[in-house]
Amino acid sequence: MVRRSVGSGSHVWGKMVSRVVPPLSVFVFVVFVWEMVLRLTGTPEYLLPKPSDIVQAVSQNGHNLVVSVSTTIMEAVLGFALSAILGVAVAILLALSKTVERSVYPYAIILQTIPIVAIAPIIVIWFGAGMNAIVIIAFLISFFPILSNTLIGLNSTEQNMKNLFYLYNATKMQTIWRLRLPAALPYILAGFKISCSLSVVGAIVGEYIAGIGGLNGGLGYAITVAATRMQTAYLFACGLSAAVVGIVFFLLINALSNRLLRSWHDSAIAG
Repeated sequence: MVRRSVGSGSHVWGKMVSRVVPPLSVFVFVVFVWEMVLRLTGTPEYLLPKPSDIVQAVSQNGHNLVVSVSTTIMEAVLGFALSAILGVAVAILLALSKTVERSVYPYAIILQTIPIVAIAPIIVIWFGAGMNAIVIIAFLISFFPILSNTLIGLNSTEQNMKNLFYLYNATKMQTIWRLRLPAALPYILAGFKISCSLSVVGAIVGEYIAGIGGLNGGLGYAITVAATRMQTAYLFACGLSAAVVGIVFFLLINALSNRLLRSWHDSAIAG
């Protein structure tokens, strides 16, 4: 038993190392080359900062950066949660009736194709500038992938299983909750993976359009201020922070997906 547990632990450790070391090595190599090339060429910091300049900018503006990241995370989480709840709920309503789906779904597509900057002023008029408008913008950007993926999953349920539920006189809602929704779970989680990163983008875009500055401004506001002041190193720091937030969101949703699907779905078993 001891040999088996030790072997299992070594296997897990080896698998983790094989996943972490290659991308980490590439990252270290890119940062090293970036630093050395800019030092040798003497490129001005305001044109392209060195990694060391970015680290220095983070250390000098650490508190402001933490506040900006925290604000953006809050807005992105609220927008994503709203899109997840309404996206799945609307998809279920559309899946209950083909007539309703054919009547309503085209308008969801139209809503997705309208540039957010075109409707942002209306959102600001309706909800006011600040947190409410930013959350709504993040929601609008991240809503459609969840709706679309969930609807595809609900409509992809095996026909033989639906016939079996029909033979047992199951209602539409029983079929949805006990058959079609569980079968659509991989599609729903795939939509979540797309939308969780889009919600960060939506929050930052919302901060550009409807954000309020000051001490509690998000990354969008911080990027705007850094750009106007030609603080290129801090601008890079804000951009990289936004990327890190998006990656963390994706990894969290991916971990949730693997946990829910690893016992029965090929996509998680293979991973």
